[in-house]
Amino acid sequence: MEDRKLTVRAVERALDILMCFTRGSDLALTEIAGEIGLHKSTVHRLLTTLEEKGFVTRDQATEKYRLGLKIWELSAHLSQNDDPATLLLPQMERLRDRLGETVSLYLRNGTDRLRIQAVQSNQAIRRVAPIGARLPLYVGASSKVLVAYADDSVIQSLLEGPDWPTAIDKTAYVAQLQEIRRIGYATSYEEREPGAAAVSAPIFGRSGKIAAALSVSGPVSRLSPLTLQEFGPILIDAAKDMGMMINS
Repeated sequence: MEDRKLTVRAVERALDILMCFTRGSDLALTEIAGEIGLHKSTVHRLLTTLEEKGFVTRDQATEKYRLGLKIWELSAHLSQNDDPATLLLPQMERLRDRLGETVSLYLRNGTDRLRIQAVQSNQAIRRVAPIGARLPLYVGASSKVLVAYADDSVIQSLLEGPDWPTAIDKTAYVAQLQEIRRIGYATSYEEREPGAAAVSAPIFGRSGKIAAALSVSGPVSRLSPLTLQEFGPILIDAAKDMGMMINS
């Protein structure tokens, strides 16, 4: 039994290492060790195994690690029926072409939102949305959509969690969620990032539960509060069409 526990612990630690790359693409051994709270020698042994299996690769010049080709090989075999990032990409591209701004797709993951797909605006000044970015659920149009349509237990857990920012009034936040459910979309104007604005709508799967949040974002110089309101109904319609393609 003890050997089994050690084996499982090694797997968990290896997965923790891989998850470090959701926050950076080129990481040094010391950075990874500090991130997951393990001694450098332990992390080095795990990285060596991951490197041998092709899940990470090491730059000989900088001694930094990045994800290996095995990760991309695995992702290539994701079923389109189960992967909204792949399934909805053509619709996201059409929405980008129509509105001229960056389009993103988010899922809720614990107390974060995870950007699983993005189509960048073709304009010279644009908001770059890196895929794989993990952002807090407390602020931002997509965050509010993912929370507004979540189960009551999720909302309550978020409000009562130890990470809730003291600067955000809970009563006002709950009122925002109610307004989002009433009009069907959320907006944010320099909430999380100065100079950026966004509008987001929920994508519901065939089960009726929220499957993802569809977002359009860009600089405030182009996305005024009035423009965000004009985009809202367009996003609702696009999200409805996308929802028909999702089985969950």
